[in-house]
Amino acid sequence: MYAMKKFLLIGLMAFSAEINAQTVFSPMREAIKNGKAGDLAKYLNTSIDLNLEGEVNTYSKAQAEFVLRDFFKKHAPSDFTIVHSGTSKAGLQFAIGKYKSGNDNYDVLMRVREVDKVYLIHEMSFTK
Repeated sequence: MYAMKKFLLIGLMAFSAEINAQTVFSPMREAIKNGKAGDLAKYLNTSIDLNLEGEVNTYSKAQAEFVLRDFFKKHAPSDFTIVHSGTSKAGLQFAIGKYKSGNDNYDVLMRVREVDKVYLIHEMSFTK
């Protein structure tokens, strides 16, 4: 009986974490899907590590918004979906997605941290 309760509790915790991750990333997903760097900037931390096609840099929030706006202009989204989200062992939320632009496909990774009860992106990558 104890093993069954433990199994159910672990399952509920995993389900709860997945629901929370989906909720956390929902507005970010919409901003990316629509190519709206300004909307996405609302969810950027004050500093963000950004990897665009192998070029990795650390940007301020304002710089990252400008760089993402340029990326979305050059690679306008035709679709973006989150295929997996969850929580790392350290308790950080992450999402893995697929970004489509014309004939190009990108794997997207977003990692967020909770800052003043709001989840903000501190790391993001778009890789072919």
